[in-house]
Amino acid sequence: MTRLRLEDLKQEISSHNHRYYVLDAPIIADAEYDALMRELQEIEAQHPEWVSSDSPSQRVGAAPMEGFTTVQHAVPMLSLGNAFDEDELVAFDKRVTDTLRAAGLIGLAEQVEYNAEYKFDGLAVSLRYENGMLVRAATRGDGLTGEDITSNIRTIPSVPLRLMGKPTTWPAVLEVRGEVLMNHADFEQLNIQQQRRREKVFVNPRNAAAGSLRQLDPRITAQRRLRFYAYGWGEVSVSEPSPQQDLLAQLNHEFPEPYATQAEMLAWLQRLGFPVSRTYAVVKGVEGLLSYYRRTEDARPDLPFDIDGVVYKVNYLDQQRVLGFVARAPRFAVAHKYPAQEATTELLGIDVQVGRTGAITPVARLKPVFVGGVTVTNATLHNEDEIRRKDVRIGDTVIIRRAGDVIPEVVGPVIDLRPEHTQAFIMPTTCPVCDSAIEKPQDEVIARCTGGLVCAAQRKQNLAHAVSRKALDIDGVGEKLIEQLVDTGRVKTLADLYTLSVEELLSLPRMGRKSAENVVKAVNTARHPSLARLLYALGIRHVGEATARDVAKHYGTLENVMEADEEGLLQVSEVGPVVAASIAHFFAEPHNRAAIVKLLQSGVTIDETVAATASSQVLAGQTVVLTGTLPTWTRDDATRRILEAGGKVSGSVSSKTAYVVAGVEAGTKLRRAQELGVTVLDEDALKALLGLDD
Repeated sequence: MTRLRLEDLKQEISSHNHRYYVLDAPIIADAEYDALMRELQEIEAQHPEWVSSDSPSQRVGAAPMEGFTTVQHAVPMLSLGNAFDEDELVAFDKRVTDTLRAAGLIGLAEQVEYNAEYKFDGLAVSLRYENGMLVRAATRGDGLTGEDITSNIRTIPSVPLRLMGKPTTWPAVLEVRGEVLMNHADFEQLNIQQQRRREKVFVNPRNAAAGSLRQLDPRITAQRRLRFYAYGWGEVSVSEPSPQQDLLAQLNHEFPEPYATQAEMLAWLQRLGFPVSRTYAVVKGVEGLLSYYRRTEDARPDLPFDIDGVVYKVNYLDQQRVLGFVARAPRFAVAHKYPAQEATTELLGIDVQVGRTGAITPVARLKPVFVGGVTVTNATLHNEDEIRRKDVRIGDTVIIRRAGDVIPEVVGPVIDLRPEHTQAFIMPTTCPVCDSAIEKPQDEVIARCTGGLVCAAQRKQNLAHAVSRKALDIDGVGEKLIEQLVDTGRVKTLADLYTLSVEELLSLPRMGRKSAENVVKAVNTARHPSLARLLYALGIRHVGEATARDVAKHYGTLENVMEADEEGLLQVSEVGPVVAASIAHFFAEPHNRAAIVKLLQSGVTIDETVAATASSQVLAGQTVVLTGTLPTWTRDDATRRILEAGGKVSGSVSSKTAYVVAGVEAGTKLRRAQELGVTVLDEDALKALLGLDD
């Protein structure tokens, strides 16, 4: 009974592996899968003599190998010819068509039928199965001889250790050709882990897959999320001929394959348990090939893995044999490549750009290079820490990557080509736009310009924040109007908004008199903001709405805030060292103080009165949670009122929660409050508590 259970478990777990890794359609939870695997391992531990090579438990790598032995391919693993443009593709189709017509395999007006599929950007491998069992795996090598990587291939979950279906349907010998690759998400996660371990990071997913597959220790390979896709075959020996073979034999075509076309063979490999890209398609003629190429090009940026082109193969296998081979490439197939997404060039220099939020980004100035379909002269280097980690220096030959519409980036230097006297990058200390100081806060990777209010690069972003509803609340001044005002040079600082006239606004495109009057009216209405709103509107880093309100209450006047030092700011409720340093530094910058003086000179006056009613501190030190939709107050309105009353607003309910304010469609937070016995209020009760009821 135990032996039968073992076989059932092996079959069941293999089936779940196939559904999870190949079909992307699991039907059990991870916990259930783990339970099945534990049961299997327990039986095998009790009966080690029952452990077989096709057991799912044997995927985990064994001890490290001393080195890779070589494998002779029974059928050579050939490379493909390339077509880089439409003219080369037309020439390929003409050669194929002329040959097949001369052989009498297609008519004069008939177009050639092709199977079109992805050209994966990974590592080509060959898997050999004998009587349904995986017995050997090898790299392509030189096409005739490869490296034995069987132990590593066995760790890849999508590779079947035993073929699916009934043993009576298995071929006696089957060599499956395909690609081992790594998905983008798995690649990024691997590099994060490598950085944490202070180990080598990989340049791209292809290098990561190749490096993982050629580990001498299969246990390392097992830890990396490699995937396999089948696209062809080598040696095939079937036990009994299929009906298709009988027909072909009658036509004097003695073929080893059980099916007559490339597409049918791929479908057969799928039935045997191999992952095959579901996007392959049978098309006819050049137009069919180009249509597939364009569809794939559109889909390429969203694919989870890298492809560098598509492959076209004459669909009928008897036609493939007539076409034959030239040198070490088939005449019946061609790879239609996309423009290269990586290239090498010389790094001429490194400049810095200032982003809309003040972030300083190093940008590489490059010797022009054609990559990803365009000529690239600049590429991002992300930040100073990345430059140091990659050891990129001015004068290096560097690898440039451009995928789709993504901004080109410097992947890294080619160390072997590094000349003498290269220069390390030194981050400038002042902003190239406004000459303000550049600072990199502790424990952050991004350096920033400190000239927020005066830096032209940050102007639009800062103005949009300043006029937002939680800040100065200037209705009618949106992003489009801000762009027009900044681009024309009319508005350079926040103070300039308060000097706008109706006639000036009428000169802007698509601005009617009524709209212009409304903008000026909104600006005038916002001439007397509270101190808290002004502090928030200034865009001081790390200062949110609640912090601005706490600082305003503590200091009372703008002058007091501007003169406060870090030690004093630390006395403000909820203000820590980072926020205190940010506020003190902001007001220590002469250009920021000058911008505030100009704002006051434009007619803006600060409402520095702080409510001192009993209700203002009725929630002091208490936590309130909001859930559902309130009848008249928005979530922001309620939050503001609670903060003004000294309370805190949290997103989760706990035993420390003082009140839960529930509106329409209150959800789990209300149920949690009831379970914990937390007081539940509606909007009217909250208003009454705050002393705001009518």
